[in-house]
Parts: sequence; structure tokens; C-alpha cells
Amino acid sequence: MRWCWTSTSRCLRPRRRTCGGWPRWRIEHAQVVRPADIRRFVDDAVIASMQPSHAIGDLHFAPARLGDARLDGAYAWKSLTDAGATVVGGSDAPVERGDPLIEFYAAVARKDLEGFSTPAWRPKEALSRQEALKLFTRNAAFARFAEDELGTIEVGKRADLSAFSVDLMTAPEADIPKGHAVLTVVDGQVVYERR
Repeated sequence: MRWCWTSTSRCLRPRRRTCGGWPRWRIEHAQVVRPADIRRFVDDAVIASMQPSHAIGDLHFAPARLGDARLDGAYAWKSLTDAGATVVGGSDAPVERGDPLIEFYAAVARKDLEGFSTPAWRPKEALSRQEALKLFTRNAAFARFAEDELGTIEVGKRADLSAFSVDLMTAPEADIPKGHAVLTVVDGQVVYERR
């Protein structure tokens, strides 16, 4: 019998699918949670799935609708990550633009595309670039039982990746959403190359 591992602890229940037992539960759009429930994502091995771009659009109206106290658990990527939860990022296309650079920017900058934010929007919940990258790679593969074949670039895994005109790890924040894809590889085959 194989056991599944979350980001911080071993699940004591056998699993059916890839791990031999229970599905990997997730809460989709886990964007406004009670701070007291953040630890439950870890304890109950529930994946928090979010779309970072929602935060940069919602910052213009959510404070008035949620109230200051509820903002402590709004788009709480850093609090969930620091607690040890598995956080997955998505695009929510076609509701959002579906641009991975905008999603990455939103996770690290926590500002709208014009660079606007407010101290009330909890800037401490922004992720480091390494943490943000994991939302869309390693964590996303884990959430779909594909961590043995996807999510990282290493020997023995399928080469599914994109390269961009900006270096996500070093570019100024404001330049990230201005970039574009220059190469896309799916299962080891180049399917797009910008000339």
C-alpha cells in the first residue's frame, strides 16, 4: 500500500488513484476563507485552488463588500503557503484572460495591471517568485496526480513547458505582464516558437 504525502504531512488514509486511495480534495476558488480555517487546509490535506488574477480585479470592490475583518482571509496565498497547505494557481479562463504572466504577476505583486494597490489589500499575502512558480507547476501537477510525470523539469518527466520573453525570477514586477511566450513544448515536442 502506498501513502500520499501533502506538502507537510503524511495522509494516514490509503488512496485509490495514483496514490492507492482517497482523491485529493480541493476547494476551488478558495479565495475568501476564515483565518481560523487556514490550518484546516493542512490538517485535512485539502488543496486550496485559486486564480491570482481575481485578486487584482477584486481589489477595487472587495474591501467595501467584505469589510476589513474578512480581508484577513482574502486571497491569503502567503498565509496558506506558510501554514504548509498546497496552493494551486489557475487562470479561470475564459472569465479571466487566461494569461499565465498576468497570473504570476498577480501572485507576486498583488497589484492591478496599472500598479495600483492599497495597504488594506494585505500586501504581506504576496508570494515570493519561487512560491508563485510552484502554484502553476509542481503544485498543479500534484493536484492532478501527475507529480511523477509533470510539474518540474527533470530526467524521466514529460517536457511540458513554456519560455517567456521576460525572466520571471528577475524582471521588475511591472514588466512581467508585458512579456509574451517565445516557446511552448508539450510532451517533448515544440508546438509553438515565436520567430
